[in-house]
Amino acid sequence: MSQSQNLLQISNGSKSFGIQNLFQDASFSINEGEHVGVIGPNGAGKTTLFKILNGEAEFDTGQIVKSRSLRIGYLSQHDHWEKEETGDDYLQKVCTLPVWQAKLLGKGLQVSDALFSRPILSLSGGYRMRIKLIGLLGRDPNLMMLDEPTNYLDLETTLLLERFLQNYEGAFLLISHDREVLRRTTDHTLEVESGDIIKYNGNIDDYFEQKELLRAQLAAQAQNQALKKKSIMDFVNRFGAQATKARQAQSRLKMLHKMETIEFKAIPIRSVIKIPTPIHVGKSVLRLEKCSFGYEDRRILENINLEIQRGDHVAVVGLNGAGKSTLLKGLAGTLKPLKGERILGFQVDVAIFNQHVTEVLNPEHSVFESLEEKASEDITTQEIRNMAGSLLFSSDHIEKKIKVLSGGEKSRVALGRILLQKTPCLLLDEPTNHLDFETVEALTQALNNYTGTLIVVSHDRGFIRRVGTKILEVSQGQVHTYPGTYDEYVWSLQKKLADSNNFEELNESKQVNRKEMNSVLAPVEEAPARKNQRDHSKHLRSLEKKIQKLEQNISQIESENTQLNLQISSGELNAQQLGESVEKLSQNVRLLEEYEGQWLLMSQELASEGQ
Repeated sequence: MSQSQNLLQISNGSKSFGIQNLFQDASFSINEGEHVGVIGPNGAGKTTLFKILNGEAEFDTGQIVKSRSLRIGYLSQHDHWEKEETGDDYLQKVCTLPVWQAKLLGKGLQVSDALFSRPILSLSGGYRMRIKLIGLLGRDPNLMMLDEPTNYLDLETTLLLERFLQNYEGAFLLISHDREVLRRTTDHTLEVESGDIIKYNGNIDDYFEQKELLRAQLAAQAQNQALKKKSIMDFVNRFGAQATKARQAQSRLKMLHKMETIEFKAIPIRSVIKIPTPIHVGKSVLRLEKCSFGYEDRRILENINLEIQRGDHVAVVGLNGAGKSTLLKGLAGTLKPLKGERILGFQVDVAIFNQHVTEVLNPEHSVFESLEEKASEDITTQEIRNMAGSLLFSSDHIEKKIKVLSGGEKSRVALGRILLQKTPCLLLDEPTNHLDFETVEALTQALNNYTGTLIVVSHDRGFIRRVGTKILEVSQGQVHTYPGTYDEYVWSLQKKLADSNNFEELNESKQVNRKEMNSVLAPVEEAPARKNQRDHSKHLRSLEKKIQKLEQNISQIESENTQLNLQISSGELNAQQLGESVEKLSQNVRLLEEYEGQWLLMSQELASEGQ
């Protein structure tokens, strides 16, 4: 198998802005076909790195070596379109390939000809992103750089984007805070943090596992080294003055000075968010009776009947433009019903977080003053400081003025103001935007433990899966309770997209006419009701053998993983051996998941066929 060609290589790259040092002597490379997730805290320099690679900025020192075959395609967070610019206009402007070819390459993104002819600004965020991706493919890159492409996307477009990235044969760098997207689409992880850029093998789950193992190993090595140093100093202090032992003491001192100091970074702040306990209210928190919501020019939701009860944790799902945010505004009371009645329970107050709440922040207030302004009267100063710290505002930054904060920082202040109110009903619209992995995890745990009522909209599947215990689906102007779990909802949407895509491929292919399509579908519809008994028995025996083989493979890998974990935790491996062991363990974990998935499918098939 031929080795992948190196597309670009960074050597000793450094970049500073004033006193802020983003990168220091960073070195890494990107090879053909690699799917790389780029992660790191807000402000660590991920977008700056993309601009440097794209030629929009430069390292202060260091070198970028690019392959002659390198063709970079950069998908930024923001685009500026003219008011009447259509999708076709945009493709004509940005594509180097013929537009028809770009559309063919992006066929899986499911944008119809009618949508290409409409002004881009009239389309939802999901369809704007799809057209941007098709324009990117039309530049024929072999290295795509995608900066937070899933922000504010609906689930349908996120699933299409995932499938698109999974099947993409070129290389890409993907900045994302969506752990599920990174898990499903990447095979390498590039960490940008505290001045370093470090590349890891494996996706985001492998990254967290490797980093924790490496930290544990370095900590063990540092502890062993400290013990050795103490032993040497004890010997020197005890015998250094004795002539007979002086030579040995000096020799051991030289050994001490030659010892390499093992250093490792402090663990990133693992924030713990504590939401104050809300006041106790009655069973019925909020009701909508025959409510319709919308605006002067059109109605969005019609004839909604809904009751939210104390302690409900409700996830609101639906496509972009379906009316999820409209529903939250209606529940919050910030949007009055066009007809019907909104009824609050006794002593119930609600608080809503959305992308517009930052607009009401007083720019002259400090972070602390802004949080204090909305905090419940019985919240202590220390509790306010704790909330600020858990939202990544250090003791130095808590006195910064709102007017100098970034958009993401203002959003975190607004979220803190909501959480400190002790409100019995929280409505959160995309609360995880602008939060890093650690803070999303902390918020997830806090909301799981929250005893009040929660209604949340989020594109983060991992967050919704763990926080929402009830599912409300907004679709075609209606709101109804989804009968299954969130995983079942996602699965149904994936199946719908797969079915629609398969039908389009059959229907649009010039090589398949209606007669041929019927011949493709017929074998499924006309399969014999009974199989030949001999073939059936042979098939069952074959399944049993395959299952036995998988069980042997699973057992073998589990035994190997046990040995690898013992070696890694022993503290006896050097850096190279440690890296090899961690990489082998990660490969085994992925292989084990694959084998277990195959075993489950075959076991289910055997059970159903053997009946």
